[in-house]
Amino acid sequence: MQKISNRNFLILLSFVVGIIGGLAAAILKGLTHFIASTLQDDVQWEYKYLFYLIFPLIGIFLSVLYVRKFIKSKSLDHGITPILYAISRKSSRIDVHNVYSQIITAALTVGFGGSSGLEAPIAYSGSAIGSNTGRFFGLQYKEVTLLLACGAAAGISGAFNSPLAGMIFAIEILLSEFSIPVFIPLLISAALASVVSRVLYSEPLFHTTVSDWEVEALFFYLLLAAIVGLFTIYFARISTSVKNWFGKISNPYNKVWLSGISLGILIFIFPALYGEGYLAIQQILDGNFDSIVKNSLFSDYRNMGWVVLCYTVLVIFAKSIAALFTINGGGNGGVFGPSLVIGGLIGFAFAYGLNLTGLVQLNVPNFVMAGMAAALSGIMHAPLTGMFLIAEITGGYTLMVPLMLVASISYLINRAVMKHSIYTKVLADSGDLISYEDKDRTVLSMMKLRYILENNFIILRPNETPLDRQTEIIHSKRNIFPIVDLKGKFLGLIYSEKLFSILLREEEGIEKTFEQLAQKPNDIIKDKENMEIVMSKMNRDDVWILPVVDDENHYLGFVSKSSVFNKYRALLMRQGKYLE
Repeated sequence: MQKISNRNFLILLSFVVGIIGGLAAAILKGLTHFIASTLQDDVQWEYKYLFYLIFPLIGIFLSVLYVRKFIKSKSLDHGITPILYAISRKSSRIDVHNVYSQIITAALTVGFGGSSGLEAPIAYSGSAIGSNTGRFFGLQYKEVTLLLACGAAAGISGAFNSPLAGMIFAIEILLSEFSIPVFIPLLISAALASVVSRVLYSEPLFHTTVSDWEVEALFFYLLLAAIVGLFTIYFARISTSVKNWFGKISNPYNKVWLSGISLGILIFIFPALYGEGYLAIQQILDGNFDSIVKNSLFSDYRNMGWVVLCYTVLVIFAKSIAALFTINGGGNGGVFGPSLVIGGLIGFAFAYGLNLTGLVQLNVPNFVMAGMAAALSGIMHAPLTGMFLIAEITGGYTLMVPLMLVASISYLINRAVMKHSIYTKVLADSGDLISYEDKDRTVLSMMKLRYILENNFIILRPNETPLDRQTEIIHSKRNIFPIVDLKGKFLGLIYSEKLFSILLREEEGIEKTFEQLAQKPNDIIKDKENMEIVMSKMNRDDVWILPVVDDENHYLGFVSKSSVFNKYRALLMRQGKYLE
C-alpha cells in the first residue's frame, strides 16, 4: 500500500477477490450437486421418490435452523437487493459470515430440491469477499464498493463460467456508472474466477449445438420478446404479493411448513420444478422435447404434442410460484436462475406450439435461448447481462442479433410498466436506492435528519424575561432561541435581533415573558420527515433554518440549510466516481 499507487493496489486486490470468488463458486456448485446427486442417485430404495415430497421441506428447515442457531439471526438476507442496500446505506459493508453462510444455506435449499437459483447467493458471497477484503486493508468507500462489485462479478462468472457476463452484471446492476478504471479490476476478477471455477468444477451449465438464425423467423423472435416481457411484469407483481403474504406470518417455522409442503405438492405434480431446473432446459436443448413430462403423472401422454405444450405452460406458472415460495419461506436462493428456466420454457412452449400447427418450422433450441435472455433482461432490468450471459454459456454468438432484440424489447416492455426491477423496487419505495438519473434526489434521500440535527442553542423558558437571561443572550453565538417549557414542549422561537432591540430599550417588552414574546416559526419539521420534504418547506418559505420536533411536539433541535449542504457535499463525494 505504501510502495504502489492506489489504482495498482486495487488491481492487485482484484486478483485476490477473483481467485477466492471462483473458489467459492466452485464450492457452492460442487456441494449443491453432491447433495442432489446423493439424494437422487446414490440412495437406492424402492420408495425413495416418495421422499421427494418432503426433501424441499427438509432443505428449507435446515437452512432456517442454521441461520437461527449458528448465525444467531432471525433471517438471512438473500438476493441482490441486500447488496444494493449495502452500497447505498451501509458504506458497502457486508457481514463476513455471508462469505460462507450464503454457500451453506443455498446448498441445503437447492440441493434438497428447493426451486431457486444459486447465482444470487454466490453473487452475495462474492460481494462479501470483496467488501471484507477492502475493509481489511482500511480502504475508503469507493474502493470497497469497487471490490464488492469485483466479488459479485467473480461469483457470477464462476457460477456460469462466463467472465464477460459477470463483469457486465456488476456494471449494469451494482455500479450503474461506468468508467474505464472500473473496467480493469472487474475484468481481472471475473476472468480469474472463471478459470478457478472451471479447474475445480468443469461441468458446463449448458451445452448445445447452435445453428444460425433465419431472417424469416425474425418476426417470431419479436413476438416471443413481447410475450416474455409481459410475463416478467406478471412475475414482478406476484413476487410482491407473495413477499407481502409471507411477511404477515410472524413464526419462521410456520413459513417453513407452508413453503415446504407447498413445494412438495408442486414437485409431485411437476417434477421439473425440483432444484434449479436447468436439467429440464438442457434436455430440451438436446432435442428431448417430451422430457418435461417424464416422471410426471402425465408421462403416459408424452407422445401427444398438445399435452406436452399444455403441461409446459403449467410448469411455467408453477415455477414462478415454487421459486417465490422457496425464497420467502426461509430458503436461500434468488430469482436469477428461475428467470432463466422460466424464459427458456416460454421460448420452448412458443416455438414448439407453433411447430405443432404445421404453419411454420422454428428452431426450438434457438428460441429457448432467446427466451432465457428475454426473461433475465425483463426481470432484472439488465438487457446486456441477459444477452451476453446466454451467448457465453451456450456458445450462441451466432444468435447475437436475435438475443439483442429480445433482450431490449423485453426490457422496454417491463420498464414501461415497472419503473424498477424486482431487485430495486423495495429500495426505491423506501428511498434507499441510488439513482444516477436524479442524483440530487438520491443524495437527499440518503440523508437522515438525526445526523444533521443541530441542538447547541440556548433554550429559553416561557416564564422567564429578557432581563433574566440577558448575559447568555448577548454572548450566544446563535441568532435564534427556542422557547421550550419544562416538559420539553416547543412553544415558539425568538430571534436575537428582537431580543437586542428589547434589551437596548429600542422597543417594548423588557418585562414581558418569553411566552408572550414568542414568535411562530414559518414551519415545523417532524423528526420522521425525509429530507425532500425538509428542503421543500425551506424553499417554499425561503427560510434558512427550521425547528425540529417529534410527534408530541417535543423540541429536538434545528435543521439548517448549511448543515444540509455540508452533508450533501460529503455524500456527493462519497457516491461519486469509484476511482479518481
